[in-house]
Amino acid sequence: MAWLVMIASLILVTWIVSLFTILILSFFPFTNLRAAPLRKRNNVLLVIAHPDDESMFFTPTINFLTSRRHNVQVLCLSIGDADGKGNIRKKELFQACVALKVPMQQVKIVNHPDLQVLDGFGKVWNHSLLANIIEEQITSHCINMIITFDNYGVSGHCNHRDVHYGSFSHVSSKLLYDTLQKDIDVWELVSTNILRKYSGPIDIWLTMIWAMLHSSGTIQYLVNEHPRRSYCAMAQHASQWVCQSMNFVNEKGDRDE
Repeated sequence: MAWLVMIASLILVTWIVSLFTILILSFFPFTNLRAAPLRKRNNVLLVIAHPDDESMFFTPTINFLTSRRHNVQVLCLSIGDADGKGNIRKKELFQACVALKVPMQQVKIVNHPDLQVLDGFGKVWNHSLLANIIEEQITSHCINMIITFDNYGVSGHCNHRDVHYGSFSHVSSKLLYDTLQKDIDVWELVSTNILRKYSGPIDIWLTMIWAMLHSSGTIQYLVNEHPRRSYCAMAQHASQWVCQSMNFVNEKGDRDE
């Protein structure tokens, strides 16, 4: 019985120390920014599937970029009308982006019929269609960096995964290089297993170690420098207030592909 108490005490102490570490890093940010693209100002395109993805998954990244005066464009590939709340969710996305210091005119929400009909779990989007939409946005805003989901999409949502494949199939296409004649940096939000996802602040140590092991800078970890701003953004999505929506993690990993 004593060893159970010791293990529980160790976990509690580790949890508290981890939480304080995250809070300290929020005020005195330290990141492993060895990758040159993140040290210069960029025209960044954040590609998401639904309104609230930006607040649920990408606020540490958005806060980092806007605080360093990167030009952030948000491309949302559906209005999230699976439950008939599409118009409400559009307004919520604009409000959330304003809370995250992204001007409304830099937010584009796609309302394509082929994407709205197939919005939701188990419904796959056309990757070529996504690639064409993304290409148009890249060209019109001189984008030189894309940030989106990885091939698991954090939660395994098929539309998150579709956004990944649409973004990567576009960037790897010959048309892109023929059109822009330059490289585009593409970063993806790394999905973690369920134990790490719900370990709370303790995961900061695994994230830091994993990122530091990649000396080339292909993995970056970003501690949320403005957590209040993130909560304010999520609060705009009142139509999506469910328990899991408030399970924020203050650190995120982005992997350069």
